[in-house]
Amino acid sequence: MTIHKEGYTSIALCILFIMVLNAIIQLYFPGATAFKWIIYILSFALFVIILQFFRSPAIQINMDEKMVLCPADGKVVVIEEVEETEFLKDKRIQISVFMSPVNVHINRNPISGVVKFFKYHPGKFLVAWHPKSSTENERTTIAIENSNGTTVLFRQIAGALARRIVWYVKEGDVVEQGQQFGFIKFGSRVDIFLPLGTKINVGLDEVVKGGKTVLAELKA
Repeated sequence: MTIHKEGYTSIALCILFIMVLNAIIQLYFPGATAFKWIIYILSFALFVIILQFFRSPAIQINMDEKMVLCPADGKVVVIEEVEETEFLKDKRIQISVFMSPVNVHINRNPISGVVKFFKYHPGKFLVAWHPKSSTENERTTIAIENSNGTTVLFRQIAGALARRIVWYVKEGDVVEQGQQFGFIKFGSRVDIFLPLGTKINVGLDEVVKGGKTVLAELKA
């Protein structure tokens, strides 16, 4: 299993914590065999959870300028028409993907093009499904314009557990569809804003895969 670079520090800290905890248990409770085995099992479980959270599976990206790829693994929790007020300032179709702690947390570009807008917003850590999380939580906003002049905007949104958003892009970057643009630690959501008239290929509560699931088809 390949581990994502964002996990190196967390995994090292997890190993250090487990080693210290087990050393303390061995020192102060040398005869408590059952108790020690419970701690050993819980320690192993914690290590496996952290390890799988930062997994980075290899995937094959099938690029298509008309297609909008899902930016993250998770479940579709919102499909609705909204007013995008930060950059596009027009009506859009919003699709929101909720990422649970067991999902792969790599974020991928939904389309190829030029990054026309990027902004990081410090904020709160409301639960990811809270109605105000998209405007009040810590988040990034990224807009990519493709070669046809179509702009797709998307946001990484932190949640109650996700306390760190990582991004790898800036304004002016030329990016490829399916390429990693960031990572969100320990669960949250990604919102994507598509032009009206875009053909939506997913439904509410559908399980989707980042870089694999085709969320929508843009107009020619």
